[in-house]
Amino acid sequence: MKILILGAGKMGSFFTDVLSFEHETAVYEIDAKRMRFLYNTQRFTTLDEIRAFEPELVINAVTLKYTLTVFDELLPVLPKDCILSDISSVKTGFKEYYEQTRHRFVSTHPMFGPTFANLGALSNENAIVINEGDYMGRIFFLDLYRRLGLNVHEYSFEEHDEAMAYSLSVPFVSTFVFSAVMKHQDAPGTTFKRHLKIARGVLSEDDTLLREILFNPRTKHHVEGIRAELKDLISIIDNHDEQALTDYLVRIRKNIV
Repeated sequence: MKILILGAGKMGSFFTDVLSFEHETAVYEIDAKRMRFLYNTQRFTTLDEIRAFEPELVINAVTLKYTLTVFDELLPVLPKDCILSDISSVKTGFKEYYEQTRHRFVSTHPMFGPTFANLGALSNENAIVINEGDYMGRIFFLDLYRRLGLNVHEYSFEEHDEAMAYSLSVPFVSTFVFSAVMKHQDAPGTTFKRHLKIARGVLSEDDTLLREILFNPRTKHHVEGIRAELKDLISIIDNHDEQALTDYLVRIRKNIV
């Protein structure tokens, strides 16, 4: 299959490495310097090169802010039967966008980073394949992710966004709070250093991604849950209520078993 990968960042490079030995691949990247370490693939910097390549599948691996904009740029030079795909972690409005393009499409979410995951050992990581869109496109990514050893789940666009509102907003907002009150430590403990590493990783994410997660209509409910838990914890601390603290610890430990 002829596969065009958009963007030569960490995920674009990852997909190039994974696919280039079984498929004819090309990478489109405006900044040619970002492609200098790619191998076994064609490197494109112009739309004319894409037109001549005639891809059968496009994997959009650019940052969320530019995902749909880059699709708009490429649509005039793509074959009519080319399958569009994205790997975005927030998919607000994507279903409606794909439907108006009249192209076949498949949407997935590899939930393995690249911020924290070891891309060489993915057996403990997850991927989501949206169960709406082109059948053959879904089969392609289901097979790819399973061969990589990922735990694969199939969600609708709606189910995906609901799941992400929880699984991304809760840890991200918790990290924001940690970062907001953090002070420099000359001799930080192990737990502090681990939280700091997580905070640096989260805050290195694209601002557009962070904004879309926070502004997801489903996020507010989960943030309010954090606020309610903090209020209860402050009450326990204020009252030095040992029994209430014991009960609280028993309850939260059950959540992480």
